[in-house]
Amino acid sequence: MSPAAIVETHLSGARLSRRGKVRELYDLGDSLLLVASDRISAYDCVLSPGVPDKGKVLTQLSNFWFQKFPDVENHLIETDVAKFPESLQPEAPLLEGRSVVVRKAEVIPFECVARGYLAGSGWAEYRKTGAVCGVRLPPGLVEADRLPEPIFTPATKSERGHDENVPFSHMVDELGEKEASTLRETTLALYERARQFAESRGLLLADTKLEFGFLDGRILWIDEAFTPDSSRYWDARAWTPGRAPVSFDKQFVRDWLDSTGWDHRPPAPRLPEGVVRTTREKYLDAYKSLTESVPAHLSA
Repeated sequence: MSPAAIVETHLSGARLSRRGKVRELYDLGDSLLLVASDRISAYDCVLSPGVPDKGKVLTQLSNFWFQKFPDVENHLIETDVAKFPESLQPEAPLLEGRSVVVRKAEVIPFECVARGYLAGSGWAEYRKTGAVCGVRLPPGLVEADRLPEPIFTPATKSERGHDENVPFSHMVDELGEKEASTLRETTLALYERARQFAESRGLLLADTKLEFGFLDGRILWIDEAFTPDSSRYWDARAWTPGRAPVSFDKQFVRDWLDSTGWDHRPPAPRLPEGVVRTTREKYLDAYKSLTESVPAHLSA
C-alpha cells in the first residue's frame, strides 16, 4: 500500500484562512498560500481515507497548464518552496510539491464549465430535456458522444451542498453581459487548446471546470487547471460513444460509491485499499501522459 495520505496541514508560519474540501488557504498578508491536501471528495462529501500524493499531482499538473498558457493571466506568484517566505521554511518538507503562493483575488461565484462530450450531469440532463443548461443539442445523441461544438454550461458555486447548473442568462444577470461573455469566451478557448493538446497525448478531455477571479478590474484564472479533480479525462483508444469510457479521473471513485448503494448522504462509505490505490494510479497515469514526466517529491 502507498504511504499515508496528508489530509490536513497545520502551519505555524501562516494563518489558516479557509479549509475547503480539498485545498487549504493560508493568509500571507498581500498573498495567499494554497496547499492541496490528499483529501478526495465525491457527491459533496469528503471521503476517507485520502489518496496519497493526490495533492502533489493536482498542484503540479495545474502549474503545468498555467505555464503552458501564459497569455491567460493566472494567480501564480511562486511555485518553488525554497522561495516561499522565511516563516514557511520550517514547513518546507510538508509543503514541497503540493503548495503555491498566489495572488489574492475576488472569486467570481460561478464554475465555468466547458463540455465537448456528453457525460456526467450533462448526459443526465440531456436524456430528460434534450438540452444542457439551456443549450439545445441535436436529438439522438448517446452517452460519451462528441458534441458538434463545445458548449459553455456555468454553475453556481456552493460552499455547502451541490453546485447547480444554470443557464448563461443567469450569469449575465449576475455579472453583466461583458464579464459573462469574457468568461465564456476564455473558458471555451482554454478548453479547446487543452483538448487538442491532451488528444495529442492520447487522452480525451471530455469536460472541465475552470474558476476565475477579479483583481484590479482584470479577470484572473485561479484555483486549479485541467486536473483529474476538475476535468474528465478518457483514454482516446478506448473511447466508444454509447458507453462510459475508461477514465483517468475520480469517476472511478464515484462508480465504486454508486455500486455500494449509498444514497449520497453523509456519512460516505469508507474507501477500500484497492480503490484508493487504483485512484492514485489513475491520477498519476493522467499526469504522466500529459506531461511525459513524474510529479516531483512523490512518496516512495
